[in-house]
Amino acid sequence: MTQLKHYLETRKKLKAYEYVMWLMSWDAETEAPKKALEYRSKQLEVMAGEVYSIQSDKQYVQAIESLHEQLDTLDKDLQTEIKKEFRELRFIKKVPKEAYIAYQVLLSKSVPLWAEAKHKNDFKLFAPTLKEIVEYQRNLVKYLEEEKLKGYDLLLDMYEEGFTHKEYDFFFDTLKKELVDFVKEVTKDPKPLHPKLANGPFDKDKQKVFSEYLLDVFFYDRERGLLKTSEHPFTSGVTSVDTRITTRYLEDNLASSIFSTIHEMGHGLYEMQNDPKYDDTYLHGGTSLGIHESQSRMYENMIGRSKAFWQLHYKKLQEVFAPQLDDVKLDDFMDYMNHTARTLIRVEADELTYALHIMVRYDIEKRLISGDIEVEDLPQIWNDTYEAYLGIRSSTDTEGVLQDIHWSGGSFGYFPTYALGSAYGAQIYDAMANEIDVEDAISKNNIQAINDWTKEHIHQYAQSKTPKEIMLIATKKPFDPMHYVNYLKGKYAK
Repeated sequence: MTQLKHYLETRKKLKAYEYVMWLMSWDAETEAPKKALEYRSKQLEVMAGEVYSIQSDKQYVQAIESLHEQLDTLDKDLQTEIKKEFRELRFIKKVPKEAYIAYQVLLSKSVPLWAEAKHKNDFKLFAPTLKEIVEYQRNLVKYLEEEKLKGYDLLLDMYEEGFTHKEYDFFFDTLKKELVDFVKEVTKDPKPLHPKLANGPFDKDKQKVFSEYLLDVFFYDRERGLLKTSEHPFTSGVTSVDTRITTRYLEDNLASSIFSTIHEMGHGLYEMQNDPKYDDTYLHGGTSLGIHESQSRMYENMIGRSKAFWQLHYKKLQEVFAPQLDDVKLDDFMDYMNHTARTLIRVEADELTYALHIMVRYDIEKRLISGDIEVEDLPQIWNDTYEAYLGIRSSTDTEGVLQDIHWSGGSFGYFPTYALGSAYGAQIYDAMANEIDVEDAISKNNIQAINDWTKEHIHQYAQSKTPKEIMLIATKKPFDPMHYVNYLKGKYAK
């Protein structure tokens, strides 16, 4: 089949470009010299142009269209991949080449500019770049919208297929109904934390030692991945044999690096445990952002914050931070790791209040993409929305509108998947606990048993299954957010 042969040969070439461009992006966000930014952007422009030309080549497009018409002649995985690539053709057919290339160059510069603006506490420094990104997103919606999928819904669908604002509105309304008053009650009289944990400081080199220790606890394969530092923790990879994670170290917050590291390992393990047969296909990775986030949040919160986990590993933490933590009891440490409070920073938020942080971003994104608000309005609107949902306001851009990296990368529609992922994770954890003794595995330093279960029921499938199919495979029933509600109320009820 000549069309299939051409598709496979072109895919091989595109995967090579993808890997090189990914390495350039990884380098930019971790350790590339600042003065290399402009030169790297020029090279990226060339690469992006080449990729676009290959993807838009008439023969390649015809191959995908032809294969899509004869899906029954292909194996199941290739059918799934061709359906996915046929859907992606809308970008090639409807988005102008010049706009696409210019946008890739813009993104190559935007992350360092965002980081600088955040460091300097100056939104105006980043605002012009963000305005260009938002304008592209608004135009993208116009390019791609269809009768059944328009506006912000189109962006939401890119990250979690099948979820539009109607589904998300129902989901968030459920959480508001069940949790808003509950959060107010729980956070009304917060228990004071041990002063050594609350105040620090915590040496960054010691934090790094413990993060490295955690890699081995969770069986993160150092021969297929690595741990670096970045302004905002993230996971990045295009193959099961090269999946990289970052964390960050804050001297005044010991929990930050611990749970950033575990969180990103949850993402990383998902990618590493994909069936290797998907490495050279377009099916490598997580099936959706929500399912991906279910793994990071489950590993971070339901495993990493459990007493069973720290009964085993707290002595190691005390050893690394000796004598600083010598007289800090495990119960005091557990109170510190699981305290809940209405705070400003999403990545530092406890799991009870986390969904409220996502609601802020979801509400703002809907209005921003629709044109109801503009970029220059964001600092004020951000603070007003935080006050409405959490009863607090930020006094700085750094802790407010500039705290997240996502908008600098053009990731509009991404944020809601964080809350959805937490809810997925609760349901998946319940299902796993019905099949294996999770607490026993944690307490006996046998996280591999958990990794094996998640690989069998979720990770191995990569993108060959839809989120709904994964939930049915893993939990044997459709998604139900009440698993999440019940988990939170059960853990945090006074």
